[in-house]
Amino acid sequence: MRLTLVICGYFKKFVEREISKGSGVSVYKPIVGWKHKRKRRWIFDENRPWTDAAKEANRPGNMMTELVEPIPESEWKIFKGDIVQILKGIDEGKQGVVCSIIKERNWCYVEGLNCVYKWARRSATNPGFMSKQEKPLLVTTEVTLLDPSDMKPTNAEWRYDEDGNRVRVALRTGRIIPLSHRAQPDSEDFIEIGSYKTQSCDTDEKELLQVTFKPSLKSFEEDIMESMGIKEHRKRAPNFYY
Repeated sequence: MRLTLVICGYFKKFVEREISKGSGVSVYKPIVGWKHKRKRRWIFDENRPWTDAAKEANRPGNMMTELVEPIPESEWKIFKGDIVQILKGIDEGKQGVVCSIIKERNWCYVEGLNCVYKWARRSATNPGFMSKQEKPLLVTTEVTLLDPSDMKPTNAEWRYDEDGNRVRVALRTGRIIPLSHRAQPDSEDFIEIGSYKTQSCDTDEKELLQVTFKPSLKSFEEDIMESMGIKEHRKRAPNFYY
């Protein structure tokens, strides 16, 4: 027993010494175990996650304090294609169409509104050109839906109609606010699913939905015997446990 403890202690010191040699440190530190590294939250913005701009915003050291708790998926009411009215900012009172949403930040972009203008490539000899960029708006306090009956701002909530479908209803008049055809979820590369054209390399939908495996409670041996057409006629003897 004593010899085992000595051998185990020697092996641990040997591993620590070899690690210190590989790292170039003369004085090695004892092994204390794995270090848990907390996963950092990804900062979502108008840039797609795989672009250089998004990676720069999420570079270690870039801290943002404007992150908010996202609205639950079941309570989200504003979608692409909806007509909304801006409640704050330079375009207060104007109406426009929602062209993009970012649910992780409670953001929406209204087409042609709430924009900032910047000069680019401007010099003493070159007048350059002005670029326009749409800025995000909070769906909670900065935009509101419009009632389809009079096109005036209104609050809305989710309800169920007579057929059991979940619809948005204007609280002021009780009218249903229909969803636009653009409200369907986008694919991973932000392409509208409804406008996607099937390619020759795509898997057929019938083949994709075909069930190729059905789980069962049979053991591996029973599954093999069934696939090979072998029937078991023997009966298992009873087992007695004392």
